[in-house]
Amino acid sequence: MATVRAPEPFPVTSAPADPGTLPALLPAAPAFGHRSVAEVLSSAAASIGVPGFENRLGLPTGKRICVVLADGLGRTLLKQKSAHTPFLRSVMQAGQGQVPVWLDSAFPSTTAASLASFGTGLAPGQHGMVGYDVLDPDQDRVVNMLGNWDAGVDPQLWQPFPTVFERAAEHVDVTTVSLPQFSNSPMTQAALRGGRYITATTSHARTAAAAEAMAGAGGSLMYFYVNELDKAGHRHGCQSPQWEHQLEELDATVRRLGATLPAGTTVLLTADHGMLDVAESQRIDYSADPALIAGVRHTAGEPRMVHLYLEDSGDLAGRAGLVAAWRARFGDRIWAFTREEAITAGLFGEVRADVGPRIGDVLIAARDALALYDTRRVRSTAMEVVGQHGSLTKAEREVPLLCFQADGSKAPPRR
Repeated sequence: MATVRAPEPFPVTSAPADPGTLPALLPAAPAFGHRSVAEVLSSAAASIGVPGFENRLGLPTGKRICVVLADGLGRTLLKQKSAHTPFLRSVMQAGQGQVPVWLDSAFPSTTAASLASFGTGLAPGQHGMVGYDVLDPDQDRVVNMLGNWDAGVDPQLWQPFPTVFERAAEHVDVTTVSLPQFSNSPMTQAALRGGRYITATTSHARTAAAAEAMAGAGGSLMYFYVNELDKAGHRHGCQSPQWEHQLEELDATVRRLGATLPAGTTVLLTADHGMLDVAESQRIDYSADPALIAGVRHTAGEPRMVHLYLEDSGDLAGRAGLVAAWRARFGDRIWAFTREEAITAGLFGEVRADVGPRIGDVLIAARDALALYDTRRVRSTAMEVVGQHGSLTKAEREVPLLCFQADGSKAPPRR
């Protein structure tokens, strides 16, 4: 495991905005340390007695816990589509005591940032996964944080902190149940490493594998990953019949887990981000407007949360001019702000020195159904994506947290 260096804060050397003006400019930061996706696994570990963690979400105590993460399941969508989720609806109606029913995703509200917060218990400013793709200052190139990791980036150096799984595995059985392609992916190495990894392709096979893995008598922390909703949303939209079908499949999967995991196992359902649909006419190539890329050396991020890196990062006038150009073009359809304003607002949590330069000098976050592309560097097929996420809207940042106890009515025999 990589050596962990003592984190140093990123020095804000250029003038940030007056903090008193930030609430009018930006929504509140994610509730890191209190009610965010970063508290899920750490609270889960604490709830089953793993030392060194705090149960900040007030989860029920026990010996076993299974955390289901449904990629792309926003709280807003779950409420809208509750007719498709009879089992999850019954869980919501039953209540869950002091356990909160929703959480904040990380910022940006994208898989790389939120899964890394989930896996490490840290805000993005610490773990360093600050977008779908971001600048690697050492190479002066944009690198991907998810499915196309750059060969010049070592995942365990980019994200050097031990994961919750690594820490918990010293005390209890730790198991990930997921798809084969993620078993040794750079994303897993960076943020989800530790414990056993069990692969299965279908949802039925995954639930059966989960039940078998948890049939032992000892303490157990399990992570169960579901990605079908996110895939359907990107391709067809989250208002599509295809997305609704996958939501029904998720409902059935969680119901099966409740029946097949040992009785008394705590089952949590949460997500990494929500989603909204963007019409084709609102998927815009911003690189076609010279004013929006004036002085910009690199572009990165995602279509709803763009990072812009200037040729001269210290050019305050250039930054101000770029922010003004974006506001003139899109008005209140976006939030346009600088790295320093984002840090002052706490959007990335506390930012360590190594991470600061990975964040854009100027950041553009969509406020309505808008997606922004630089077609000079992304494939044309990227503009075919319907369901989108990454920004600060409630639809993207609020994710559910449902909690119930497995009844074990169909659990396999104890080993």
